[in-house]
Amino acid sequence: MARSSGVGVEIWCIENLQLVPVPRSSHGKFFSGSAYIILNTVLLKSGSPEHDIHYWLGKDAKEVDSALASDKALELDEALGSHTVQYREVQGQETEKFLSYFKPCIIPIEGMFSSGPGHVNTETYQVTLLTCKGDRAVHVKEVPFTRTSLNHNDVFILDTASKIFLFSGCNSTIQERAKALEVVEYIKENKHGGKCEVAAIDDGKFVGDPDVGEFWSLFGGYAPIPRDLASAVPEQPDISTVKLFWITTQGKLCQIETDNLSKEVLNSNKCYMLDCGAELFIWMGRSTSITERKTAISAVEDFVRSQGKSVGTHITFLTEGSETALFRSYFDRWPQKVEPKLYEEGRGKVAAIFKQSGYDVKELPEEDCQPCIDCSGTLKMTFYSGDCYIVQYTYAGLEREENLVYAWLGCRSALEDKADAISHMDAIVHSTKGNPSVAQIVEGREPEQFFSITQKLIIFKGGMSSRYKRSTAEKGIPDETFDGTKTALFRVQGKSLNNMQAIQVDQVSSSLNSSYCYILKTQTSVFTWAGNLSSARDQDLVDRMLDLINVCISHFLTDLVLIPAFAQLMHLPFHLQPTWQPILVREGSEPEHLWNAVGGKGEYPREKEIARFTEDPHLFTCVSTEGDFKVKEIFNFSQEDLTTEDVLVLDCHSEIYVWIGRHSNIGSKQEAFTIGLKFLETDTLIEGLSLETPIYVVTEAYEPPLFTRFFDWDSSKANMIGNSFERKLAILNGRAKKMEAPLGGSWKAYSMETTPNSYRSRSVGPNGVARSISPASSVLGSRLKSSDNRRFSSPPPIPTKLFSGSSPDLGDTAKGPPAPSINTTPQVHESQDGPNLNIYPYERLKVVSSDPVTGIDVTRRETYLSDEEFQDVFKMTRSAFYQLPKWRRNKLKMSLNLF
Repeated sequence: MARSSGVGVEIWCIENLQLVPVPRSSHGKFFSGSAYIILNTVLLKSGSPEHDIHYWLGKDAKEVDSALASDKALELDEALGSHTVQYREVQGQETEKFLSYFKPCIIPIEGMFSSGPGHVNTETYQVTLLTCKGDRAVHVKEVPFTRTSLNHNDVFILDTASKIFLFSGCNSTIQERAKALEVVEYIKENKHGGKCEVAAIDDGKFVGDPDVGEFWSLFGGYAPIPRDLASAVPEQPDISTVKLFWITTQGKLCQIETDNLSKEVLNSNKCYMLDCGAELFIWMGRSTSITERKTAISAVEDFVRSQGKSVGTHITFLTEGSETALFRSYFDRWPQKVEPKLYEEGRGKVAAIFKQSGYDVKELPEEDCQPCIDCSGTLKMTFYSGDCYIVQYTYAGLEREENLVYAWLGCRSALEDKADAISHMDAIVHSTKGNPSVAQIVEGREPEQFFSITQKLIIFKGGMSSRYKRSTAEKGIPDETFDGTKTALFRVQGKSLNNMQAIQVDQVSSSLNSSYCYILKTQTSVFTWAGNLSSARDQDLVDRMLDLINVCISHFLTDLVLIPAFAQLMHLPFHLQPTWQPILVREGSEPEHLWNAVGGKGEYPREKEIARFTEDPHLFTCVSTEGDFKVKEIFNFSQEDLTTEDVLVLDCHSEIYVWIGRHSNIGSKQEAFTIGLKFLETDTLIEGLSLETPIYVVTEAYEPPLFTRFFDWDSSKANMIGNSFERKLAILNGRAKKMEAPLGGSWKAYSMETTPNSYRSRSVGPNGVARSISPASSVLGSRLKSSDNRRFSSPPPIPTKLFSGSSPDLGDTAKGPPAPSINTTPQVHESQDGPNLNIYPYERLKVVSSDPVTGIDVTRRETYLSDEEFQDVFKMTRSAFYQLPKWRRNKLKMSLNLF
């Protein structure tokens, strides 16, 4: 069995008891009298190939050919190192994974395959009636060309010499009709050379349409279609009825009585059958011989016949170590992942096997961590672990300005603050032009893109939120909020100078790790600690991050309004600590003073941290009805699978994306986050997903590059209006251009018509900064600089009622590093809208005022100035100011401490 060195699909057919390769030009053409072997090879991001073997049995295939196909599939598995998954496919009952290789469909051909000279694998053209079932992978079956073949539930294709008719039963779904149109297009291109008419016929609608009359005339005239009998709903397999059998070397099945299925039940020297009702699994231990495996397969096929099971019963063959997620889901206990070292060792062995088998397998370079959106500029931000923050980021897209909104949830923040943060973010989306993508992220699980945006991030322990303060007081826990005077240990990490973080960790020796560098700030000294396994880049990041921490500490101490007497009381030099020079310490040469500062010398991780290999993304449909949450994988997905009526989840393991179609029934971003959390709880792939995995929510036609990078993206397809059937019909008839939506159109669920008035023009907080709904949390840090096409923007203010259980006014409880000056794009329309009833002096309106005004819209401080003082401060009239571009207005307000 010859094999090429590339990835993709390879097919062989059984002919005269020999395997014959099927030319690529004939892929997708299956003869009902033949048996085939299909090998699909995918190169994973981890660098190793993944194989799936299917053997397809035509309904008229000879029994000897079917048995030979089964044996050859097993031999191919052995040649590939027994790392494949094998599937038995029966004509008309194919798995969706198999059908996904041959989009949009396969249409079996009567007869047998022949590779002999002079034989042409084509059939004589004739009028045919086909039925199409499925809204993802389509099962196409030829049915008798009679009126009685039609029904109200399915979609039918009538293929004639001059025209193709699509008849849609009144009970069929939009998605089913749209998928059937793809089959129509396939038939038009492959059987008609792209030259024939296409007519869409709706069940029950036949007035004034000549195509309808022509359609029914082919059946001898119109007659009503009988009402369909109620079809039995297939029962879902009940895990309580799952049975496990040991298959002896003589082919006898012996049921194993056990209350709980676990991995430990399976013996590497034996073969087993797991009977799940509509699906059977054969598990073959790694130490079993190919003869034992063939015997097991024959025994299971005999079992199917003797038990009266359907000939289309799905049978999956698994060798130990290649178990699918579906198989593992039937077991109560199954190890999540192999150890990294074992994985690396196994990957090397597999690579050697494939090279010997003709495959060119190479190790992939380290994954490119370049940001997917414009992140140029210089930013510095500080967060607290006890608080929550809203960060709105505006960047230049391909055709318009785009927004990305993050809710960052501190790991020690109060549950009420976390819930309010999501609600707060949803309100911001309502008030923002377009449909921003949003993300919920938890401290410690931040996606790389977030770090690329924040660039220089410091995370302090403690918090400023009143809820955090109250919680620590009620529990009797010391408040660890960093104020510049306490001993603190920071772990420094990052990819580059534009992607680095300093995270305050517990000041104990177990917090150290040989793979990182650290900054230890004590009452009298500052140490930088370099782990033996850290790189020169890591050490460079420490030097840069130390400067930023020094600046933050300076702000802390300045806010304390230090005087000599107070400095002595706090044991601080009046010239402030950040002027001290750091003491560089390498692992193994630590002074006693350093160990004393972290509670004494102790054990900590000293082995090199192995970067987790990148998981390949998986796409799922998600349907939630009356408490029933169903997830279904879409194999070999593409942009075409993003159907506008659906809600989909793209699982990238380290983060997930919830995609919301324009015509789906999702009404808010909060509802989408709920679906994301349900998906994480379900953990369909049994990959150990954490409930703290970052969740992005993106809406159709507003997909950011973060999402589109996983597809071969065509922006014109993403900008079409109408349901999925209307779109595909327009494309098929050459009217796609007329279906394009105008740029800037809003998604129905987030249009301003559905946004409460109170959410459109209120204030976020007293500093005008993107901030947490925690009353004392804000996006803190030193002053920011950003380009015009890359900036953080202060979200439009939110009404007080969103801050449940907390005060909307910070007052004097929000002390900390000064809020950054941020180049913003206010969502409130700033204009000279009449005299302001409340007039305040400039000195009280400034951000740095010693007597600040409270209860004002902090994004429009300038509107509270009198006309005279406005002109005196801005050196221009109020009307001239509002004629300036927004970015010029913001810059000017920043320079005057009014922003």
